[in-house]
Formats: sequence, structure tokens, C-alpha cells
Amino acid sequence: MGNADLRDLAAIESISFADFRGSVVAIDAHNWLYRYLTTTVRWTRDDVYTTATGEEVPNLVGTVGGLAKLFENDLVPVFVFDGGVTELKAAEVERRREQREEAERKEAEAREAGDAIEAARMASRTQRLTATILETTRELLALLDVPVVEAPAEGEAQAAHMARSGSVEYAGSEDYDTLLFGAPLTLRGLTSSGDPERMDLEATLATHDLTWEDLVDVGILCGTDFNEGVAGIGPKTAVKLVHEHDDLWGVLEAEDIYVENADLVRELFLNPDVADVDLDTGADVEPDVDAAREYVTGEWEIPDGEVERALERIAESTSQTGLDRWT
Repeated sequence: MGNADLRDLAAIESISFADFRGSVVAIDAHNWLYRYLTTTVRWTRDDVYTTATGEEVPNLVGTVGGLAKLFENDLVPVFVFDGGVTELKAAEVERRREQREEAERKEAEAREAGDAIEAARMASRTQRLTATILETTRELLALLDVPVVEAPAEGEAQAAHMARSGSVEYAGSEDYDTLLFGAPLTLRGLTSSGDPERMDLEATLATHDLTWEDLVDVGILCGTDFNEGVAGIGPKTAVKLVHEHDDLWGVLEAEDIYVENADLVRELFLNPDVADVDLDTGADVEPDVDAAREYVTGEWEIPDGEVERALERIAESTSQTGLDRWT
């Protein structure tokens, strides 16, 4: 889910929602959904989000609650969904599949042992974005008048591009790879209960006397979703090596290091497959809360009590603030 080593280098500050009220945020939809799937499944009975036919839609519970928080704080989300997955990510996809299978095994063992808490914890780690989850999320967002962008490839790259091109003020992701994709500002913690964080690319580069290209080289040495890092090289060592040897190629030659597909990974971050987006401007946000309620509780059988307060918060916040999509 991104290079966590980058946190040791990133310029990150804790801020309040009041600091960026009215901002438009391009949210990495898959990242957002994974966060809410794991928390909803861990802390909610499975009968709450399972239909009579056995389909599981915990995303609807989490997304309604998460959107209420954004609307209440006068934020305008644009959800960016992944397109095709690059072959470079095959190893990461396989690693996640193996982790889910191991979690499923441990969940079964915990249920057999009567350990409901451990079973719920393991169940939260088995979640994946099914076609139903993705489809129902898109349909719910449409009912709540939340724009959706379909990325050509990586949603995180598209969100970063939208922030870099000025289509939105921020990218929104829990990952750190938005730095490598060139997002000037990234909001983290939008799904958490505490204050969010703002991650600043230019401040990060200035702190470590790096260019964006240098930072990508540092990320590749440490490891990304698209390549294995070099054993023994952490973020501080990577910065030191890039300073000493000018760039990734200088480091690889001087240290006699091999990084598979290094040139392709570097190109993926610096010139990703993204699209310019012409967002509709000027219109107020007008969520159809009644239609969303019927969709979630009627069509998908989520108990009213699980989403009613969040839907009321959405209705109240948009009617009181007259939330403008592009203030």
C-alpha cells in the first residue's frame, strides 16, 4: 500500500479540518475503501452488511459515514478509481493475495476456537474490492452527488496528477507514494477519528536538498509497490547515496546494486499513465439523501440504524453551508 519508509523523510504536519475548508480533494478511492472495509468488518457484526443472498457490502456503511465527515467539514471529494493494474505491480498483488489467504486460515481457526475477537480481527484482513463493492460505491457516490474519475491506470497517480495540474487542491490517500507521483499536497487521515495530516512535497524536497527525480530514486532504493527495495538501504541511507552519486544510475553502478525494472519503475512515477480531467464547475453539491437511504437500506438491506445518523449529517451539512463544489 505504498512506501511507508517515506514517512521518515516526508514533511508532514498535523492540521485541523478548518485549515482546508472548502478545498477539493482527489481521493484515491481504492485506498479509501480498503480502510473502511477493514474497520467496518472488524467492528461491525457481519449480518449488518450481508444481504439475504449472502452479498457483503461493508463499503456502504463505511462510505456513508466517511462522506458525512467530509461534508460536515465543507470538503468537496472527487473519488478516483483505479483503471488497469500495471504488470510491475504483479508481485505486490500476489503478496496481498497470500496475506489474505493466511488471514482466512487464522480466521477459521479463531472461529473454531470460539475466539470472536480474533476472528473479527482476521476477517478485517481478508477484505478485497469485489466487483459488487466497487459498483455499489460508484452508485452511492452518484446519488450523493460526489464526482467520480476513472483513472487510466493507478488511481493514486491520477489523484496526484489532478493536484499537480491544479484541478484540485489536494490528493487524498493514506499511502506515501503520492509524493513519488508528484502530488504537491496530500491529505492523510481523512478516514481516522483524529486530526488529518498534510504532506508537502516541496517542503520534503527542500528539507533533504532533493529534486522530485531524486526522491523517486530514493523511493526505488527503499522499495515501492512496483519493486523490491535494496536490502540494508533505508530512507536516510538512500538520500545519502543519491547525494553522493547524483542519481539512481550512479548509485547502482557505484554500489554494484541491481534493481529489477528500475528504469520502468522510475518512468512510471515520473510519467505515469494519467488523464487531464475537465471537472464540472460552479454547481452546488446536491446529494439526494432520500435516494441514498433507499439504495443502502432498501436495495442493499443495511439496517437503518447503521447509516441514518450519517445520512442526516450529510443532509444537514449541505443544506446549512450551501456547499459549493468549487468554492
